[in-house]
Amino acid sequence: MKAADLAAQFNLTVVAGKDGLGRTVTGGHCGDLLSEVMANAPVGSIWLTIQVHQNIVAVAVLKEMTAIILTGGNVPDEEARAKADEEKIPIMLSDQRTYDLAGMLYSAGVG
Repeated sequence: MKAADLAAQFNLTVVAGKDGLGRTVTGGHCGDLLSEVMANAPVGSIWLTIQVHQNIVAVAVLKEMTAIILTGGNVPDEEARAKADEEKIPIMLSDQRTYDLAGMLYSAGVG
């Protein structure tokens, strides 16, 4: 599944990094502690988090992630949006809680 398909299927709002929507999703990771994500997130994954600062983009680039999904209605700050556009890492928004969205993604066979 491509990041664009994921956004459409799960009604996610893409707010940055639209040039990266053609990337393929190969897995997923949930976490808010950056060091844990750096240690454990798989390459090609989508990352569900509540973090909104530009460091999330740096971690996503380091781990070669497909996209970042901000859950719980969280919105990235301007620096994060600008960095995501520069690095072509899609940032998507969901009003769902991380737990609920992760369950929906898993049940749908995403990754």
